[in-house]
Amino acid sequence: MISKSAFVKPNTLSKAIILTGLFGISSCSTAIPDKVVKESSPTVAAAKVSVAERVVALTSLSADITYRLNPKKLVGVAGSTLLSKDQNLNNLPKVSENRTPPNLEKIIALKPDLVVGAEGMHDQILTKLRDLGIQTISTKLDRWTALGELTKTLATSINADPTVLLKSYEGKFSSKPTKTAATLIIASEQPLLAPNSKSWAGDLLTQFGVKNVVADLQGKSAFAGYLTLSPEKVVEINPDVVILINAPGTDINKVKSNPALQQLKATKQNQVYIFDYYGLINPGSLDSIDKATAQLQKIYQ
Repeated sequence: MISKSAFVKPNTLSKAIILTGLFGISSCSTAIPDKVVKESSPTVAAAKVSVAERVVALTSLSADITYRLNPKKLVGVAGSTLLSKDQNLNNLPKVSENRTPPNLEKIIALKPDLVVGAEGMHDQILTKLRDLGIQTISTKLDRWTALGELTKTLATSINADPTVLLKSYEGKFSSKPTKTAATLIIASEQPLLAPNSKSWAGDLLTQFGVKNVVADLQGKSAFAGYLTLSPEKVVEINPDVVILINAPGTDINKVKSNPALQQLKATKQNQVYIFDYYGLINPGSLDSIDKATAQLQKIYQ
């Protein structure tokens, strides 16, 4: 659900911090996630809101999309390792640094008429901004179609044409894989977390027509779209392909050496792949999404 308001509600870290950032989810603006977008609700779609001229984006993905739609309207961003790689975005005023919450005073000082944040991550500050009469968009990205919905919502909000961006998304899954290898994504080692079909990562596999071995499983994980697996369950599943996530603060070599993984046919057949956290787990930016989808395409062709 995209919630749009003003008048409408439309790196070594502790494991606890990493997991909260990873799956709590998709925040950010900082080095940890971007909680991104679901499809528009009828209420949002029917809402009449003024066109924004000054946008502050609290997530790296919303900043990236807004800048590509109309760079003149993006006036502030949150500190992000992804945005720091883009000189244009890195030079914009920052309303937070690293993993600190966005600063309300800094946001207000930029005189925005629209602030875009992440559901679950920025709820409190977006509420305060709405109370001040500033339009907000709260986003959540847990499936591929949500990327297009977010793009269209932002384009409508700033009176921009999303056609070029939307067309760039269309070809990502035009070539279906020739392999149907049973695949397990391991997003975290302790605990062993795997995305099911209700997550961004899981839905990307679905879009490619790849078999996600835990797609329909439900677990007791505190992170929506993810389930916790025991080492024994991983061995029982015994997937053809394993994808390991190189997340902030992760020692990927330690993950690879997990005894359970050593027993899998994927490991024995050299079918273990390393993906960056941005793109597959947290969308992060359009470039990181491009890299993740290109890497998936290469594995399954």
